[in-house]
Amino acid sequence: MRKQYSSDITREQFEQIRPLLESARKRTKPRTVDLYEVFCAILYLLKSGCQWRMLPGEFPKWRTVHSYFAKWSEPRGEDGSLLEQALKKSGWRGPYQTGAQRHNELLDR
Repeated sequence: MRKQYSSDITREQFEQIRPLLESARKRTKPRTVDLYEVFCAILYLLKSGCQWRMLPGEFPKWRTVHSYFAKWSEPRGEDGSLLEQALKKSGWRGPYQTGAQRHNELLDR
């Protein structure tokens, strides 16, 4: 069992989005990685902003995570990518805005 990170979602939340994420891959051979762990690794990267190669070792290999990220990030029409849909459906909020980002948003109005 790996360390819990603040970016993680629960397994129950993940089960609601699992069918959506599984729809991106054709079944050619058995999956060797836990999709929950891959998704949590992507959430960690999105929240922390770390480089792919600096992903903590308790997650799946960074190349594996990146390949799923690339597949799930492909545009799919008006609803956005599978990753965008999964993030919305899971209720994940992402990284907190910095003061500079809030300031820029106010200036853009």
